[in-house]
Amino acid sequence: MKKTIVKIDDKRCNGCGICVTGCHEGALQVVDGKAVIVREDYCDGLGACIPECPQGAISLEEREAEPFDEIAVLERTVQPVPDHESKAPCKNEWQPLQGLAPRHVQFPVQLHLINPRNSIFKGADVLLAADCTAFTTQDFHTRYLKNKLLVIACPKLDTNRDAYIDKLAEMIGNTGIETLTVLIMEVPCCGGLLEIVKKAREKSGRYIPVKRIVLTVRGDLKSEEWIK
Repeated sequence: MKKTIVKIDDKRCNGCGICVTGCHEGALQVVDGKAVIVREDYCDGLGACIPECPQGAISLEEREAEPFDEIAVLERTVQPVPDHESKAPCKNEWQPLQGLAPRHVQFPVQLHLINPRNSIFKGADVLLAADCTAFTTQDFHTRYLKNKLLVIACPKLDTNRDAYIDKLAEMIGNTGIETLTVLIMEVPCCGGLLEIVKKAREKSGRYIPVKRIVLTVRGDLKSEEWIK
């Protein structure tokens, strides 16, 4: 089948291997001093590895290739839950929330629908959340969204990533959001959301603090760090 897949320019590639770590799915390896695609079915065609290459040797092309095998990628990247943990009560088991008043969230929240020049974002702390995150953790509103404005997006299924970059760049550079927290899952496809934010911040010409928070597939906190 035809699909979008990364293409590596052998003449530009110097074998540094930075793209290997930039490929969350594990499709790339350095072989004989050059980066190569070792598993076509691991490449989702999102191009998260492209900005990682200091030589500009990676691009996207459409050609006949093995279809993306998301299940195989998940089996490779997501750590299985040990038997003793799987039999224990889930740490993130849902409990009735007592005394929690409904919280107002601005509308719309989907990045494609948001007006990036809306004055509501001026000076605001913004949570950019991957679509799945709100459905995996009961702490979404009380821990991650508290005192922030919400924007949601899916780097895997949403189209026109350039429009996302332009909107976020407008929100950072002109509208003047204060901070941006990126909440994603540990699955490989979520990594593209942080790359979009990095490109938007660079395009805006204005530095703002960006935090990355990663959740496990069970909804627990896996990592949290500020991104330079």
